[in-house]
Amino acid sequence: MGHLPALIIDLALILGAAAITTVLFRILKQPLVLGYIIAGFLVGPHFIFFPTIGEIDEISTWAEIGVVILLFSLGLEFSLKKLFRVGVSAAISGSVEIMGMLMLGYTIGVLLGWTQMNALFLGGIIAISSTTIIIRAFDEQGLKDKSFAASVMGILIIEDIVAVLLMVLLSTIAASNQFAGIELIMAVVKLGFFLSLWFLGGILILPSIFRWSARWLNDETLLIISLGLCLGMVILATKIGFSAALGAFIMGSVLSETPQAEVIEHQMQPVKNLFGAIFFVSVGMLIDLHLLWEYKWPVLLITLAVVCGKTIFVTLGSFISGQPLKQSLQAGMSMSQIGEFSFIIATLGVTLGVTEKFLYPIAVGVSVITTFSTPFMIKVSVPVYRFIDQKLPPKWRNRLNRYSSGAQQIPADADWKRVFKTYLSAIALNSVIILAAIFLSVQFLDPLLVKKMRNDLLAHILSILTTLIITSPFIWALTIKKLQKGAYTSLWLNNQANHGPLVAMEVLRNLLAVFYLFLLLNQLFTVGTAIIGALIVLAFVLFIFSKKLQDFYARIERRFIHNLHHKELKENTGANSTLSPWDAHLVYLTVKPEAADIGKSLEALGWREKYGINIAAIERGNHTITAPKRHEMIFPFDRLAVIGTDQQMQTFRTIVEPVEQLFIKQDEEEIKLMQLRVDEHNQFSGKTIRDSGIREKTNGLVVGIERNGQRLLNPDSFTVFEWDDIVWVVGERRRILALLDSQV
Repeated sequence: MGHLPALIIDLALILGAAAITTVLFRILKQPLVLGYIIAGFLVGPHFIFFPTIGEIDEISTWAEIGVVILLFSLGLEFSLKKLFRVGVSAAISGSVEIMGMLMLGYTIGVLLGWTQMNALFLGGIIAISSTTIIIRAFDEQGLKDKSFAASVMGILIIEDIVAVLLMVLLSTIAASNQFAGIELIMAVVKLGFFLSLWFLGGILILPSIFRWSARWLNDETLLIISLGLCLGMVILATKIGFSAALGAFIMGSVLSETPQAEVIEHQMQPVKNLFGAIFFVSVGMLIDLHLLWEYKWPVLLITLAVVCGKTIFVTLGSFISGQPLKQSLQAGMSMSQIGEFSFIIATLGVTLGVTEKFLYPIAVGVSVITTFSTPFMIKVSVPVYRFIDQKLPPKWRNRLNRYSSGAQQIPADADWKRVFKTYLSAIALNSVIILAAIFLSVQFLDPLLVKKMRNDLLAHILSILTTLIITSPFIWALTIKKLQKGAYTSLWLNNQANHGPLVAMEVLRNLLAVFYLFLLLNQLFTVGTAIIGALIVLAFVLFIFSKKLQDFYARIERRFIHNLHHKELKENTGANSTLSPWDAHLVYLTVKPEAADIGKSLEALGWREKYGINIAAIERGNHTITAPKRHEMIFPFDRLAVIGTDQQMQTFRTIVEPVEQLFIKQDEEEIKLMQLRVDEHNQFSGKTIRDSGIREKTNGLVVGIERNGQRLLNPDSFTVFEWDDIVWVVGERRRILALLDSQV
């Protein structure tokens, strides 16, 4: 009989136990992650009634691969566009929650007498909620298309990004064993620099390569190439000084922008399931019941802190960002648990050897308790809100309502915001590329040329010329490219006081270009020569080669934008919906074949009059009818873009769609609910809705007007706009943005 390696026996034991427990948890309708953890406990060294894993170190290596695969898969579900879409509201809510929980966890750890490192990792463990548990709870309670669910999913996106960055910072702090100082600041700067460089380079290059080679790629080669790129980025990130998890996440995010992203994600699913199961089983193997019982009171205290802390901080952050109190409280009570990322952060502390063994089972214990409490917290959120609303004095209730309404309004004069945002983006992105080219030239190209050539001066000149040729388009874009020309001109002409700040921004970006050129030349020549050379080079870039550089940069920019927007991701969150002050939001519903209203026109159906909803668009196959007219007919499997409140949606959805709902898709972002203000930038004041031309300009509908604190839903076409009206329009996103841009 041949020898059977111990690793195969261990894997058979792990997967067998995982299979049994996951089937049981599916029957009990509980998260599979908990089943994996229990399976790990049963086959681990702290449970003696079942066979035990023999090669713990080998399984730990597989678990580390599992973390890489999990982060790579998470990156495939993420993109820069996804981060931009969650909006300011989710960013504010997520930031308040994470900072609050980090401080709360650290404070509890210090009060319990733990070391600073244990306390810091505890803050990271309790800061991140569980996406898996929340989605399952929303699905079971039929809450996926509620407006607060969209807010929750937006916050979860922010949490996922922060969790990855948090792992990098915790690793840096653990390595230096200090919480402040120049090392931590430099680590943050280096992280931001390389993140920007990797995303810019990846999005500019990889999608183009995948499109070019599409004819030779099948599912098998895509999987192999993707895993190869993932592990290659893991090695590169580790060499630079970052974590393997960060490298995997970055490569997944870059590949998410390729045309083959959906195929890659589909092919990765079984790989993710396998290694994810091994990772979570390895988590359960570290559970020691004796140690957990010894720390039962800290477990209960931390559980209470998670439930109360997350409810308070998420509610506070959501309300500060402009969400109504009810929606904020529902979001806060939905996120009162910890999950997958908490285990990964706890594993990081153990792997680095900077946390005590008791912290790991404490994290698992808190996660188990909060997992089972989450559905209850979601159910009682509305009664809790009603209780608070009844107890609030009318004066405070009115103030809170006014704040949530006013915080969502778009300011009339956004010129400065647009100009500043555009200048900041241009300076940051072009600076990253220029500095990266200079770094590669000084560290690698110049030493190589000096080694190969006998003349050092000639080698220096050649390396500088090569770097200048590469960076000159970006130096041109940094210095003289026109940015937000309309808003810039408006600011310059409207107020003479704007001249100073505008000129200062122009001077700043040109000085930065001189400084970057000085950095390149000063590495190889004296200070005086470097300064003179920088000015001469900048003059050549600005005046002699300006036209050619402009054309070349325009091609690069078009390629980048094309790659970035080539594939609209199909997301499983409602985070993109822009929410109105009266809780109206955008939901997509599919007409079921057995619906009684098939074959009738919108005018005959009278859905707007019966249910208070608006049909913003009808998707029929590959054809989309935006702002459909009343003679449009409804047919089976039409996909309707519907605007309405939670209550209206709950009633209307039973008319057209089966009980089993799919999650709201976000690839339909071309149809959007947005707002504009009637002010001096447009000519809408005194005009009726019909005469304003909004319908024709946006291919959309005016679904609401907010005037002097009063809200008018579904106004008729003869309603006259007044000064400072907030107008809510649903229509084609690009056309609405074009209408807003034309006002400046």
